Amino acid sequence: MAVAIIFLETAVIQEYKAIAQSEQTNRPDPLEQPIEDSLLPSRRRSLTPFEVRRLREALDALNAEAQVQLQAGDANKAFEIWYRELRLRRTLGRLEEIDALGRVGQIAWEQERSQDVQIITKHLNVVQQEAESEASLSPELLKAFATAYQQVHNINNSIEIYQKILDNARQEKDTSAEEEALKKLGELYLAKFDYPNAAKIYEELLKRSQSRSNSYNEGIYLQKLAKIYSQALRPKNAVRIKEQLAENYQNNQITLALAELKLEIGADYETLKQPEKASQNYQEAFSLAWSQQEYGTAGDALIKLGNLYQAYNQDDYALQIYQELIKVEQQSYNYYGLMQTYDRIGQIYLKQKNYPQALTAFQQGLEIARSLKYREDYFLSQIKQINSQKIP
Repeated sequence: MAVAIIFLETAVIQEYKAIAQSEQTNRPDPLEQPIEDSLLPSRRRSLTPFEVRRLREALDALNAEAQVQLQAGDANKAFEIWYRELRLRRTLGRLEEIDALGRVGQIAWEQERSQDVQIITKHLNVVQQEAESEASLSPELLKAFATAYQQVHNINNSIEIYQKILDNARQEKDTSAEEEALKKLGELYLAKFDYPNAAKIYEELLKRSQSRSNSYNEGIYLQKLAKIYSQALRPKNAVRIKEQLAENYQNNQITLALAELKLEIGADYETLKQPEKASQNYQEAFSLAWSQQEYGTAGDALIKLGNLYQAYNQDDYALQIYQELIKVEQQSYNYYGLMQTYDRIGQIYLKQKNYPQALTAFQQGLEIARSLKYREDYFLSQIKQINSQKIP
């Protein structure tokens, strides 16, 4: 009986949701309703300057009233008021209408009212088409549309508008406006994870900064491109950009960032199967970090270098690196890292069947494991395994 009641309740809830969704889908578009309002003259005519001022004041009051309703928890009532405001804003010209659509659209987005976002975005498209059918969009309208589309999080339309802004800036040879439009386009392409187009934009911005010897902007665009090519899994391009960024850091004496960047470059060269260059960058990263007493980065460099040597079966070189790593970890009191390094050393000696050295390494690891109360059983099992062998 209880199961039947649960099923009945579930069915009722689902039916209620279906009805509510149907009502939302089928409700008329509130922005397509005729503009008939007590705030407008009874007969259609141009408003006098005084009437325009009074209407604008009334619409600002409607916006404030909607905000109060939203704060009180009645979002439906708030948007009913906002839609009235939006219909009336149309009489004050496109710029005011677009600004208001963007403002209310942003609130709809923040309130997760997807249908309202769709309604407002659709109307922005209509207003844009109407404006373009009359003439090319003015700089003021382009700026207004760009802001509004960003407020409703419509990236594709935002890109379209900023491309128009860019084209206009190029025609007018306004380099400042051109660069601002490129920056916006770069951000928008990144927001939609369109790495190929984002890379084109930032490559152009990089060339501009380099032609002006603007080291600061050059660093910013190199960082952007390094991130883009890394996320797009383009290690060859990533290395090309990161090498330029490394030179930028070196010229500006940004030593710590340079050490971390060298680690990334080394990893990229590993991916490209160029172990010599990978090794060189890891060694440079270690030297830079050690000179700055950045032991964490220095340790990371040695770990990567040791792993690289092991990957290419150069275990003796790896052992030398891990011995240096012990000094770094002792210097930084990194006992967990020290324990891991003794394990690495022990495994290499075990592989070489150098049991006395392997035993020493695992015993040293066990001593630290006991102090940390961590992985004691593991080191004991390694020692037991070695003791079962015939040690010369």
